[in-house]
Amino acid sequence: MRKQQAETLTYEGRPYAKQDEELVDQGLQFDIGTLLSRRGVLFAGAGVAVAGLAACGTTDADATESGSTASAEDLTEIPEETAGPYPGDGSNGPDVLEESGVVRSDIRSSFGTGSATAEGVPLTLQFTIYDMANGNVPFEGVAVYAWHCTRDGEYSMYGEGLENENFLRGVQMADADGVVSFTSIFPGCYSGRWPHVHFEVYPDEASITDSANAIATSQLAFPEDVCDTVYAEEGYETSVENLSRISLESDGIFSDDGGESQMGTVSGDVASGYTITLAVGVDTSTETGGGGSAPSGGGAPGGGEMPSGEPPANNG
Repeated sequence: MRKQQAETLTYEGRPYAKQDEELVDQGLQFDIGTLLSRRGVLFAGAGVAVAGLAACGTTDADATESGSTASAEDLTEIPEETAGPYPGDGSNGPDVLEESGVVRSDIRSSFGTGSATAEGVPLTLQFTIYDMANGNVPFEGVAVYAWHCTRDGEYSMYGEGLENENFLRGVQMADADGVVSFTSIFPGCYSGRWPHVHFEVYPDEASITDSANAIATSQLAFPEDVCDTVYAEEGYETSVENLSRISLESDGIFSDDGGESQMGTVSGDVASGYTITLAVGVDTSTETGGGGSAPSGGGAPGGGEMPSGEPPANNG
């Protein structure tokens, strides 16, 4: 008698790599092949998100993921926002972009004349820049300048006693996938503003010495649940009360759409640190407002006085 041939097991049209094993045990190469074979590859700001494969069906119970994701199909231009009163790009006082050493991935410590290091819950900032004028392709080679406040809500180069420090500021060039990454700390929440990170996008490294060259100026927002978790940690005490008095709807920057297009996707935990990612659509065929625009909302960090010569206190 002729022996009946066993049925070949498949997943989404692809034969199992190990016919005698379960789907979840097919191995990393099979999982990656499954992801790449799908028509709509998802990314979480920093590129392809390998976690969350349907073939895996498991998540890390110790990690959180919050925020929103986007795909090239529904990508929108990042909203143009104010650079705020503490840009450090030469448009309002000091200019870190003129200093040698500003191009760096780890922005926790000062360089040059500064010596301080910012303390707080570890954070990796990842932006993926897309060139919307050329079909949403990765914007390789653009320079991204990112900066944010300390866990106490102060900004280097401007805060009292921080005039000679330049930590939590740095520049990175986008790789072939349009990705830039910074090692930093989770910023605090100061009075009048939702927790955020400022960033400017420049055509290339050579153009960062003049803030007028920026082709996009915007801000990244943090999910509320992650902020609540981080602000329960030692050193973030003032952020708890400040966050309780502000919302995305009342924030002067994110209130237009509740921060929908600027909300980062967060993964990780307090012990190992967090990663926040954001997809940034830049359309060079449209006119940007530049870093000097001044939406309402957002006071001086820590509720303190504005340094002399700065824009009104309603800039974030």
